[in-house]
Amino acid sequence: MFVTEAIAQTAGATPGAGDIIGFVFPMIAIAAVFYFFMIRPQQAKAKEHQAMLSKVARGDTVVTHGGLIGKVVRVVDDNELLVEVGKGVEVRVLRQGLADVRAKGEPMKAEAANDTKKK
Repeated sequence: MFVTEAIAQTAGATPGAGDIIGFVFPMIAIAAVFYFFMIRPQQAKAKEHQAMLSKVARGDTVVTHGGLIGKVVRVVDDNELLVEVGKGVEVRVLRQGLADVRAKGEPMKAEAANDTKKK
């Protein structure tokens, strides 16, 4: 009874053959959107950060990922820096541990200047 109905349903054209195109095209479109809005900008940002780290020199003011702010006293090797975080306090820091590099003599940002005036 049920077998004949099932056979009769599959005897026609294969259902879902046109659904492959309806499935693949949106997936490709989503992948393209992810690439252009997420992956590409992240790669550019990483390349810019790596270039910034390679240009660190003696005398630069740096900020670590841990929040320490100090001045580069000596470049130990390609991976390490000696950073002075206070009078007589020097810390060895990996280049990869730097979050930001401020060039010598960089002026304070307007927000920071306003905060110091208020105190």
